[in-house]
Amino acid sequence: MSNKRTKGVTVVRPIVYVTFKLHETYANPQRVVEHPPFELTETGWGEFELTIKLQFVPESGEKPVTLYHNLRLHPYEEDGSISTANKNKPVQSFQYDELVFTEPTEYLHQLFLQHPSAGLQPRSTPTNPYSVQAEVDEIRKIEEATKKVQEQLTIYKNKLEKTTKELDEVKAELERVKK
Repeated sequence: MSNKRTKGVTVVRPIVYVTFKLHETYANPQRVVEHPPFELTETGWGEFELTIKLQFVPESGEKPVTLYHNLRLHPYEEDGSISTANKNKPVQSFQYDELVFTEPTEYLHQLFLQHPSAGLQPRSTPTNPYSVQAEVDEIRKIEEATKKVQEQLTIYKNKLEKTTKELDEVKAELERVKK
C-alpha cells in the first residue's frame, strides 16, 4: 500500500496500519490508525491492557505483530498511591518495545533503509522526555558515576596494599619473636 505525501510523490511505508484494542467500555474499542505517527488520543480513568497490532505491507512477507501495553490513565504519587490532584494534567507512562527483524525480506529491508526511524528530538518536551540531550545527560551521569567508582577503587586498593604490608610486617615480627 502507499500513501500520498506532499509534492505528489507516492511513498510506501513498511507499516500499513495499526489497530488499537481499547477497553470494552470505550465506544468503538477497536480503532484503526492508517497514518504515521500511528497515535491514538483518548480520555478516561483507570488501567487496562491495550492490544496493539501492527500490519505490514503485503509485499514484506511479514505477519502482523501484536504488542501489549499496560495503559495507565491516572497518575500515581511518589508513595505509589493514586493521585487525585492535577486532574487536568496529562498522565505519562512509558514502556519501551522493540521489534527485531532477524531475516527480513529484501523488499522489507529496502523499505526500512528508505524510511529510517525519525530518531530522537534534540531536546526533551513535557510530553516526551526522550531526546538527544537526555541521552547526553544520562551518559554524563554514567561517566561521573564510573569516575567516582574508579576513585573509590583506587582508595580501597591503596588501603588494601597498606593493610597487606602491615600484616606482612606483623607476621615477620611474630616469626622473629617465636625464634
